[in-house]
Amino acid sequence: MNRIPTALCAIGLGVASVAAVAAPATAAPSPGEPSVLASGFIAPLGLTVDRDGTAIVTSGFGYGILSTVDRQGTVTNVIEAPGEEIGAPAVDGKSIYYLRGNDAHTEALYYELRDGASTAIADLAAYEAAENPDSVNTYGFVDLPDECAEQFVPFPEYPPLGMPTYTGIIDTHAYGAVAIGGTVYIADAGANAILAVSDAGIETVAVLPPTEPFTVSAAVAQSNFWPECTVGYGYRYQPVPTDVEPGPDGMLYVTTLPGGPEDPSLGARGAVHRVDPATGDVELVSGGFVGTTGLAVAANGTIFVAELFGGDGSGQVSMIAPGASEPTPVMSLPTPAAISVRAEQLYVTTDVFGDGSLTTVPLQGVAHSRR
Repeated sequence: MNRIPTALCAIGLGVASVAAVAAPATAAPSPGEPSVLASGFIAPLGLTVDRDGTAIVTSGFGYGILSTVDRQGTVTNVIEAPGEEIGAPAVDGKSIYYLRGNDAHTEALYYELRDGASTAIADLAAYEAAENPDSVNTYGFVDLPDECAEQFVPFPEYPPLGMPTYTGIIDTHAYGAVAIGGTVYIADAGANAILAVSDAGIETVAVLPPTEPFTVSAAVAQSNFWPECTVGYGYRYQPVPTDVEPGPDGMLYVTTLPGGPEDPSLGARGAVHRVDPATGDVELVSGGFVGTTGLAVAANGTIFVAELFGGDGSGQVSMIAPGASEPTPVMSLPTPAAISVRAEQLYVTTDVFGDGSLTTVPLQGVAHSRR
C-alpha cells in the first residue's frame, strides 16, 4: 500500500477511528417531495455540487458531455466530446475535476478545469498499467476441484469468465470522485480501488475486497458457459467501486456495484464500505442494495444511496441513518445514478436510460454541508 495524502485533515475533519460512527443512532434527515430542476441530459451518470449550489453533471456511455446547472435550472454545456468518456466529476473551490478517456479504458486522463482551461493532471491508465492495485485480489471460484477447473475453455474476448480464478486485470474506469483540500479521491471501477490524485501524483488509498462468494446455480453456469461441475461452488466477483465521499468522522465512504449482473438476478449485492484514508483498511457498512451507483453523506453522517435498480426494479434512494447498519428505502425515483447533498438539499440524476433529469429533494434536519 502506497503512502496516502492527509488532505482530509486539511478541512478539519481529522481522521477518527472506525468506532466513531458506532455511537447511538441520531435523527436522520427527512426527505421532502422531489422536483425536477433540469432535464434533457443523456446518460447523466456523474454529479457533484459546488458551494454555491451549481451542479456539475457528466454524461456517460461515450456521449462526452460536462454540463453545469445553476440554481434556476439553466443548463450550460461546458465540454462536448462525442465518442469520449467524460465522468468522475469533482469540485473544489473554483476548480472542476473530471475524467476524459475512451470506452476501452486504455486512455484515461484526469483533468482540472479552471477559468475555462483544462489541464491534464493525472494519467490513470498509465498508473493502472504500472501498478495494477487489485492484482492482490483473487476473483472467481472458491475451492473448485482441479478436475473441474481443467474443463474451462478460455474466452479470448472475456478472459475472466473463461478462467476458474484470476487476479486483478489491467483496467481503469474513474466513475466517482470527491475533491478535498487539493486532493481528489477517485472511485476507480476498473482498478477496483480508491485512488488519490494530488501534487504528489497518483497514489492508491485502498483496494476493495472481492465480493462475498455466491453459490453458482445451473442457470448461472449455463449463461456463463461454465462447466456443469461448477454448480454448487462459490464464486467471487470484482467489487467495482462507483463513488466515494467523506464522512464527518474523517473516513471515506464508498459504494460498490459488484461485478456480474447489476440487476437483482443474483440478489441485492450492492454495498457501502468505510475506508480509513490513513491505513487503507476497508470495512462493510451495509449491504442489500441493487445497483449502487452513488452515495451522498450529510453533515450528521446520514448516508443516502442511489440504487439504479432498487425497489420494484425501477430505482430508489435508500438511507443509512447515523449509527445504523441496515438501509431504509426513502423514495422511489426512476433509475437514479448519481447523488449529492448540499446544505439541506439532495440532488439526484434520474432517468439515466431515457430523458435524463436532475432532481432535487429538500431535506429537513441537515444543518449544513461538510464541503
